[in-house]
Order: sequence, then C-alpha cells, then structure tokens
Amino acid sequence: MATANQAKVARDTEQAITVSTPSRREFLYYIWMASLVLLLGEAGAGILWFAYPRFKEGTFGGTFTLGPGEVPGAGEAPNSKPAGRFHISHLGDDSLIVLYGVCTHLGCLPSWVEANTRFECPCHGSKFELDGKYIEGPAPRSLDRFVTTVYFEDGTVETTNTEGDPIQLAGRSIARIDIDTGNRVRRTGAKAKL
Repeated sequence: MATANQAKVARDTEQAITVSTPSRREFLYYIWMASLVLLLGEAGAGILWFAYPRFKEGTFGGTFTLGPGEVPGAGEAPNSKPAGRFHISHLGDDSLIVLYGVCTHLGCLPSWVEANTRFECPCHGSKFELDGKYIEGPAPRSLDRFVTTVYFEDGTVETTNTEGDPIQLAGRSIARIDIDTGNRVRRTGAKAKL
C-alpha cells in the first residue's frame, strides 16, 4: 500500500508537461520564412556563379602564352589567333603590338587583306593600318590593344604601357610572349590616327 500511496503522491506532484502545436498562422509564418530564405539563397548562389570569372589560360579573357615562332616577320602580314580574338603585328620599326580583333564600330571581325595591306571590316568597310590605326570608315577610333608582356632571351621583360604603345624589340630575341586578353587598352579619340 505504501507503494500505491507513493505513486499517487508522485503523480500529484508531477507537473504536467504540455506541448502546444503551432497555430495555423504560426505555421504559415514559418513556411513563408523558409521559402524566402531558400529563394534568396538560390538567387545569391546564381548571381555568384554568373559573376565569378571562369577564364583560364588559353581561353578568351585569360592569358595566352606564345612562342617566338608565332611572331610574324617585320612588316609581314599579322598572325591572327581566333581563339584569343587578336592579331599579332610586327611593325616595320622592329616593334610588336597585339590588336583586339574586333572592329570598334559595331563589333564585326576585321581581317587582314594582303592585296591592300590593311585590316578591313567586312560589315561596314572600316579600314585600319597594320598597327591598328584608323584609316577610314564608320569606326569611331583605332583598333583596341591588349596588354602584352614580352620575355626576351637576355632576361629582360617589356610590358605595354597604359597607352598600349608597341613594344620595341630592338633586335633582341623573344623567349615568350604573354597576352592578357582580359586587359584591353581602349583607344581614344574620334577618328584619330592613334
């Protein structure tokens, strides 16, 4: 009997634990908050994925490394690299320049015309010299240039300046050339021969 009385006393002294279920309003509030967090998370991840640059070496927007054999002779037709959208020009004054292979008018792809010794845009007829200088046509300026770093066999290194001027070779032998297609030097001046 003592155990029955003890059990009755224990039941009476125990506090009743009750768990209330959320109301309909609380439940909808939690669902809305969870949906909003998921939506913002997905949108944030999508924006970061889209904005994160994925340029690798050897793809447009990245860096191209070329050997000395890929540079044309002085005054010869430029060497075009469609994968990098650029032309390498070895000018008659023994200097090197890398031109962005897109017309400054509406983005067509000018090509070198050997018979006229100049770049000609097939879309609207803009014309440019071997060094990318504007000659005639609707293009508003000369061809843009890429930042280029030339490593010479004697250990010296030359990089294009902020104006994108040609790099003087001065008879030195080229070991390699790095062309940063993500770093374009925009030519300025309305129809100026820059």
